[in-house]
Amino acid sequence: MSIPQKGRSKEEIMEILRQYKKDDVDWRSGKVFAYVFMANPEAEEVVKEAYMEFLTENGLDPTSFPSLARIEKEVVRGVIDLLRGGEEAVGNITSGGTESILLAVKTARDRAAAEKPHIKAPEMVVSQSAHSSFHKAAQYFGVKLVMTEFDDDFRADVDLMRRAINDNTILLVASAPSYAQGVMDPVPEIGQLALEHDLLLHVDACMGGIMLSFMRDMEGYDVPDFDFTVPGVTSISADLHKFGYAAKGASVIAYRNKDIRKHQIFATTATSAYAMFNTTMLSSKTGGSMAGAWAALNFLGRDGYLEVTDNVMKGVRRMMEGINSIDGLYVLGEPIMSIFSFASKDKDINVFQLANYMARRGWYLQPQFSSKKNPLNLHITLMNHNVPRVEEFLKDLAECVEEVKAADDKIDSEAVREQVKNMLAAFGDDAAERFMEMAGIGGGDSNVDDLGLVSSILDALPHEISGELLVEFVNNLFV
Repeated sequence: MSIPQKGRSKEEIMEILRQYKKDDVDWRSGKVFAYVFMANPEAEEVVKEAYMEFLTENGLDPTSFPSLARIEKEVVRGVIDLLRGGEEAVGNITSGGTESILLAVKTARDRAAAEKPHIKAPEMVVSQSAHSSFHKAAQYFGVKLVMTEFDDDFRADVDLMRRAINDNTILLVASAPSYAQGVMDPVPEIGQLALEHDLLLHVDACMGGIMLSFMRDMEGYDVPDFDFTVPGVTSISADLHKFGYAAKGASVIAYRNKDIRKHQIFATTATSAYAMFNTTMLSSKTGGSMAGAWAALNFLGRDGYLEVTDNVMKGVRRMMEGINSIDGLYVLGEPIMSIFSFASKDKDINVFQLANYMARRGWYLQPQFSSKKNPLNLHITLMNHNVPRVEEFLKDLAECVEEVKAADDKIDSEAVREQVKNMLAAFGDDAAERFMEMAGIGGGDSNVDDLGLVSSILDALPHEISGELLVEFVNNLFV
């Protein structure tokens, strides 16, 4: 595209943009288990209207837009109340879970620099089940990530975390729950470990912070403590644009007190420009996402959230029950809410290929890679708009399992792994490019014909090579 000499009409612009969307996943169909969260159409409309009301207001300067300061404080206080943080707890709205996690790591690094100046090479200890945003934060902020294996139940292994702590450790991490399998880490035990070693503990409750807080007040659910009631927990991230049903661009990073949160804040008067102060990583930011979050909390209210949560959990129980009843498939671990994954015990069922077959029927499932303690698996985040399609999903899944078993073009994971091993021995510095050719990806096109094969190749590659391949893919995808 080049900028047109004469501007286009509104009608032409909107038609072009609608055409651009034609290949996007159809999340409104209820057949996509990721990315978009909606409580109900009425709440969606209220959130959109609130978002547009504050689209142009700028969160950079709360003295110029006190409305946004008020909205942010009210939203954060509402979330802190859910997380049982008390009067001393503080926080801010961020653009999403990744930014919240980045800020928690940055805060831990800067607090250590101020209070433990002998630490020159800071480290954080995280389970392999922790979100990839911690790896991103480690790379961005120069904090060494020490990764420990999870236990047989996909929970962070406290003993292994204890052994990984040393004089350079500044931060421990727990998930509530982990994204991959939806399993809750033993937060109280990790909190005790943090207290013993005078460390900060961040609880990644991006997925579960809102929903689990409501489930705690519902009959039939045993939600272990994961919030500020747990001694040792110093910060929590909770996304509002997930099960808070706000518009995209809304998460909360909360701290036990201001003494910790102050290390998050950036301020300077060193330039010839105006005084700069930022509570979060972004400077200019739309007030729309803040207003949308405020609108969601106030429109749904506690009763609305309880109703939606109850409906979602009934759906997820039926879905997991149905998956476990399909010969060869089983749900991994003991998921605590509506995020979980499933795998296959049958060597004739490559679940990545199964996802391809389901995609032909309009279903979108996320492939997840194997490790020492977990097989290839598919991730599902069940949301309210997915619930009416659960029975249809289970029917299609059972049929696709049989189709994969009978397929002539089965993807044999072990054969792919052996082929990749031999090719790695033969390839030189252009390994990533050669594997992209093998997988049929690249060339600036985001469409992938055989995601099952691509995922199987990525799973077989060493992490450093698969990471390089993905960097090359993305680097070629965008101008």
